[in-house]
Amino acid sequence: METRLAVISIIVEEQEQASKINELLHDNAQYIVGRLGVPYRPKNVSVISVVLDAPQNAISALSGKLGMLSGVSSKTVYSKIGQG
Repeated sequence: METRLAVISIIVEEQEQASKINELLHDNAQYIVGRLGVPYRPKNVSVISVVLDAPQNAISALSGKLGMLSGVSSKTVYSKIGQG
């Protein structure tokens, strides 16, 4: 199956969502190349970047599920590598 390289950027404004975010990331661990999380205490938010090498549908599904969580925003940037 063809994969794409992507980065999902996540901003967490409701810290109570951390366990749900971690569960979603754990469910997609086989696709995760790396992850960086930065708590930004002055604004009481966390910023997470997740690098993935995964099928297009897996990336879209994960980003969509993250974005549906209350107090969580996510956007995805795709590499042109692996584009059909």
